[in-house]
Amino acid sequence: MEMPDAHWNRDECPMCGVIVMRSRFQPDRRLNTRMGVTLFLLGLLYVAFVAALIVLLKSWVLVVVIAAALLGAQYWFSDRIALFAMRGRIVEREEYPQLHGVIDRLCATADMPKPAVAVSGMEMPNAFATGRNADHAVVCVTTGLLRRLEPAELEGVLAHELSHVAHRDVAVITVASFLGVLAGLIVRFVFYSQLFGGGRRDQNTAVVFMTVMGVSAAVYALSFLLIRALCRYRELAADRAGAMLTGRPSALASALTKLTGDIAKIPTRDLRTAQAFNAFYFTPALGRTPGIQRLFSTHPSLEERLDQLGRISGELGESPASGEAG
Repeated sequence: MEMPDAHWNRDECPMCGVIVMRSRFQPDRRLNTRMGVTLFLLGLLYVAFVAALIVLLKSWVLVVVIAAALLGAQYWFSDRIALFAMRGRIVEREEYPQLHGVIDRLCATADMPKPAVAVSGMEMPNAFATGRNADHAVVCVTTGLLRRLEPAELEGVLAHELSHVAHRDVAVITVASFLGVLAGLIVRFVFYSQLFGGGRRDQNTAVVFMTVMGVSAAVYALSFLLIRALCRYRELAADRAGAMLTGRPSALASALTKLTGDIAKIPTRDLRTAQAFNAFYFTPALGRTPGIQRLFSTHPSLEERLDQLGRISGELGESPASGEAG
C-alpha cells in the first residue's frame, strides 16, 4: 500500500541524481515545542529550587555536588536502572529471533540505529524504551506481552517504542523527571531526619527543615504536573508515528485494546512495583483510571488513543482486514 507523501522522504543520490524513496519517523514539531517548553520551565524551577536550598542550608557546595551527581547518574544510567527495576535483560538474536527480526525491519524502514533488545520475565503485558540517545537505547518487552500479541500487533507496539527513541523524548523525560526525583528524596530525607534524628534542635533549625520540606513538596508537585502533561502528548505522538511507519494503525489499536484489558485483570499488588515507571510504558500499569485520576495519568485515555488511530486509518485508506492479519 502506498503511503502518503508526509510519510516518505525524497532523497536524491549525489552521484547519479536518482530519487530514492525512504520511510522514516517524521519530526514532530509540536512534540519538539512541548519538550522545549517543558525543559525550559523545569530548568527555571530547578535553578530556583537549588538557589532556595543554598539559602536555606547555607552550603552551596553540598547542594550543587549532590544535585549534579544525581542528575548525572540518572542521565547516564537510566537504561540500566530501568532494566534492573523491571527484571529485564539484554537478549541476543538466537534467543528471540522473531523479536529481533521485527526490530531490524522497523529500524531499516525508519533509517535509525538499532537499539539493544531486552526481555523482562514479568507477566504484566507491556513494553518500554529507555536510554539517553539513539546510540545508547534499549527497547524492552515483557514475556507477558510476547505471549499475547499477534505479529502485526507486536510490530505496532515496537514501532511506537522506537518512535520514542527517534524523537528523543525518552531522554527528555529522563532528564525532566530528575527534578521530581530530587525533590522527593529531599522530602523523605527531611521527614526521616526530623522523625529519627534525635538530639536537641533549636527553633531556627526546625523552621529551616520545615521550609526545605515545603519548598521541595511544591517543586515536586509542579514538576509532576508538567511531566504528566508532556507524557500524555508524547504517547499520542508515538502512536501516530508508529502507525504511520507500519501503515497498520488498526493493528496498533488492537494491541492497545488487548493489553489495556489484560492489565486491568492483573491483581493490583502485582502492578505496584511497576507503577513507578508508568511514564515509560506503552500502556500504564493501572487497572482503571476513573474520574479525576485521568488528569494525573501519564497516558491519554484508551478512547482518545483509539480515536486518533481510527482517524489515521481513514487517512491511509486502511481496510479493516489489514489490521487483523498476523
